[in-house]
Amino acid sequence: MRFVLGLLLSLFVLTACESASKKLLGHSSTAKPAERNEPLAIEEAFFTDLWATFPDWAASLGKHEYDGKLTIPDAANHDLEKQFIAKYRKAFSQIDRTKLSALQNMDLALLQNFIESTHWELNVFKSYQWDPSIYNVGGDLALVFEGNAKTDNEKLLTVSEKLTAVPAYYEAAFKNIKTPTLEHTELAIKQNTGLNEYFAKDIKPRLEKSTLPEADKAAFNERLDKALVAVNLYVDHLKKLKAQLAKSKGFRSFRIGKKLYAEKFNFDIQSALPAKTVYQRAIDVKKQTHQEMLARTLELWPKYFGTTKPPKKKPLQTIKMMLDKIAVNHITPQEFLPTIKNEIPQLWKFIVKKDLLTLDPKKPLEVRETPIYQRGVAGASVDAPGPFDQDRQTYYNVTPLDDMTPDQQQSYLREYNNHTLHILNIHEALPGHYAQLVYSNKNPSLVKKIFGNGAMIEGWAVYAERMMLEEGYGNNDPELWLMYYKWRLRVVANTIMDYGIHNLDFSKKQVMNLLVTEAFQESAEAEEKWNRATYSQVQLASYFAGFTEIYSLREELRLSMERRFKLKAFHEKFLSYGSAPVKMIRAEMLKDAQ
Repeated sequence: MRFVLGLLLSLFVLTACESASKKLLGHSSTAKPAERNEPLAIEEAFFTDLWATFPDWAASLGKHEYDGKLTIPDAANHDLEKQFIAKYRKAFSQIDRTKLSALQNMDLALLQNFIESTHWELNVFKSYQWDPSIYNVGGDLALVFEGNAKTDNEKLLTVSEKLTAVPAYYEAAFKNIKTPTLEHTELAIKQNTGLNEYFAKDIKPRLEKSTLPEADKAAFNERLDKALVAVNLYVDHLKKLKAQLAKSKGFRSFRIGKKLYAEKFNFDIQSALPAKTVYQRAIDVKKQTHQEMLARTLELWPKYFGTTKPPKKKPLQTIKMMLDKIAVNHITPQEFLPTIKNEIPQLWKFIVKKDLLTLDPKKPLEVRETPIYQRGVAGASVDAPGPFDQDRQTYYNVTPLDDMTPDQQQSYLREYNNHTLHILNIHEALPGHYAQLVYSNKNPSLVKKIFGNGAMIEGWAVYAERMMLEEGYGNNDPELWLMYYKWRLRVVANTIMDYGIHNLDFSKKQVMNLLVTEAFQESAEAEEKWNRATYSQVQLASYFAGFTEIYSLREELRLSMERRFKLKAFHEKFLSYGSAPVKMIRAEMLKDAQ
């Protein structure tokens, strides 16, 4: 089913190099591994069945023999996936873990978590029945065009083959929808409507410029027209369903509740701590961050206000005054994308100069506008190649501000001011997501390339923000540090908001107060985050959970190893375990450091 592909893509990570000897923490990343990450005996059969069961996912990973396949999310496919899960649930449970190496045990744990979480999604969570936004062919078509393994004509013929299945795909999709949420219905309408423009401005021009025979062009156009009719029919169905459910007040709540949240948290985060404890820690860190921000505000006060002390106000009001003063220094809407493009080489140069991480110049990062069919969830993201398609371009997607009103644009740009933009680029690009995803493709373990832990991935990007400032990026500018603390509040607020919405029934008013008053976010950013929190569950808590564990591990190793500790070696060894849960990586790194 299409919902399983969405789950697979959320679990999908492209992880890094194999485990190295304990000497690695004090020496070069070229040290030989202490043990090989030998494949599990069952892997070959498992992956053969995996690709056959989830061909769309296989294509997204670079298995080009599946490029022309578009899975129809009907009952027959649903049963096929259930059979696959049942087969490997049993098979993995029968493996004797005592006979496996540490790295093999990590692989088995990742595979079992995938099987159990997918079983849970299929049989318990059932988002395929209430999330219409899961169904969207835009990404499937774009992946074919973005790959490098085929000529332009071959890509067009592959897309033409895929287009033949689009009408049946959307017919099955709509049959799956039972009682949707209002929020996911509106998102599905917006994103699938965007396919009209994608078809007209991207796919059609490719066909017209091609050297395909006229007969192939005619067949392509006919299939494209039928596909567009199917897309628009799906949108019309959703609009009618939305109107009906609005009258009957029959929408499902987007809040998943305590039980489902706890189960999803355990599958997605795989933390050593339960969700409630992570939430409580986030509240504590919020208080600590407010104290640190107040200290920076008092330090900067004379520079910006010309007096030695601020007026008698509550601490949060004083901090807000300083943040507002600094936030006016921002670029124009037209400069947003070019400014981000221009900083990427600067970040690269700093990382190399400081010897923080080995970067591969053969893996360039291209900054581009977010494709229309992907807009509506996040303002910035990285779109990286799969492990079987490593030559495909990596994209840093940035959503332009064209659809915003002038007031919304100004609010958004105050949020992403001249200081905060640095932190955004560190997180999404260097040495955040982009760098980690490049490293991950080097991992010899296929399991670690494909499956992984979202909290480790997001936690690494958040860790990168702090580490870069600690190493002097921005010349220890107090304004940049103040904005970093504000950015850290975003991570903290994400966790509080996500847990609060789904477990404590936080209202939008409560969330907006948290984001705007306590986390100092601009209204446009807060609105976007509220929307994102209504579309997703648990993922927003992954940033804080992952960062906390990674930073704690680094400091523990720094303290215990003293002079033997080398920051670059720590980074490269940490990434060498792929995107396994941090608690697993921690156990191995502490053992190796003894």
